[in-house]
Amino acid sequence: MATTVADEKKNLRAIMIACRDALAGERAAAWSEIIERQLIASEFYRAASAIVLYQAHRNEVSTGRILSDALTAGRAVFYPRVDAAAGMIVARRIRDRSELARGAYGILEPSEAAEPLDSKKFAKLLVCVPGVAFGLEGSRLGRGGGHYDRFIGQLRREAISVGLAYSFQLLDRIPETGLDRRLNIIVTESAVHRACEAPLPARGTRTKEVNPGGSNHRNPGIHSWWRGLFHLGNNETA
Repeated sequence: MATTVADEKKNLRAIMIACRDALAGERAAAWSEIIERQLIASEFYRAASAIVLYQAHRNEVSTGRILSDALTAGRAVFYPRVDAAAGMIVARRIRDRSELARGAYGILEPSEAAEPLDSKKFAKLLVCVPGVAFGLEGSRLGRGGGHYDRFIGQLRREAISVGLAYSFQLLDRIPETGLDRRLNIIVTESAVHRACEAPLPARGTRTKEVNPGGSNHRNPGIHSWWRGLFHLGNNETA
């Protein structure tokens, strides 16, 4: 019997989750701190007026430092709230970490009464996305429910999506289907990778762009609002 993309994803997910679960807590915390500081130091983070974070689960890259920095800087901060029955995510605003409570799948999330994200109010929106594995071109293997793919697909095209990952989660190839959504940037403890093949924010979308690579470059470009924000120093890879 031929192997399907779903089979490939299931097998790869199991392997990568086992690798992540085997990561010592101290190592995960140390790498998470580096990744968070990489993001906080980036131009695209400093330019954002609002940010969507996630609550780390099962050794995922932490976002606690990013939350503290964003709240201190006065950025609007949103966390996903999962409607498991509908298979959807609604990002809702918090103003203090105490507003997060145990929700779907045992993960901390905002109250249903919290203010939902209206992306029209925040042109420069940065969305941090967890994952099991990532590709350099922006592909992502998620937790398996497709929640983030649907969520990213609903955002305005100007939004910037960022995967937070340990270096061992960055692979040459991730199996994909037409329902998957690619990310714009992958941040690891060793580098900040601009995903050159990732449209903004998802495969198959286009908006007003600039093309830093020239007309023949494979990079689809970045929205004009983010012009010049991807000069990340020696840690950037294309």
